[in-house]
Amino acid sequence: MDFYLNVLTVFLTLFAVIDMPGNVPLVIRLRKENGKIDSAKSTVIATVIMVSILFAGQTLFSLLGIETFHFALAGAMLILYFGVRMVLGIESSGEPDPVPATIFPIAFPIIAGPGTLSTIMSLTQDMPNSVIVSGIVLNALVIYIFLKSADWIQEKLGVVGITIIERIFGILLIAIGMKMLINSLVLSIDFATKAMI
Repeated sequence: MDFYLNVLTVFLTLFAVIDMPGNVPLVIRLRKENGKIDSAKSTVIATVIMVSILFAGQTLFSLLGIETFHFALAGAMLILYFGVRMVLGIESSGEPDPVPATIFPIAFPIIAGPGTLSTIMSLTQDMPNSVIVSGIVLNALVIYIFLKSADWIQEKLGVVGITIIERIFGILLIAIGMKMLINSLVLSIDFATKAMI
């Protein structure tokens, strides 16, 4: 039972960070500006990036002399930042480059962006890799569905509906970010204390 609850926790955390409901308008705009988006290809590439950082991230950190909780602190701050932006409705002023959108910017950085990758590495503090991979795969299915049905979702929910969903997930992100920040600070203080002894 704990395994399934943990998978659900990872799934909801990544779902909130990736924020596919909030990205629906952007996906629709990119589709209009750049033509057809290959939903399956975008989903597969984003999933490969997420799984790769899960397994290779720790090795990379070891080479750079970075502890996982250092990255978790940065990830928690990013998550708080994204959550506040979602709640306040702050949008990026930059426009996407007019290039094929399937890989860039859909797969990276909209889906597998800095916030998502930071979250995955942060989750390794509390969750085994099998749980995180399961959460990633479940999110991949949801991502594919949202990419395929972006126009239908916007038509049914409308601008107000999508905005409400984005605000709700923003609040969830802030709560998740605070939890990660506190846990990472505790680990950081514990590490520093042991190093001084």
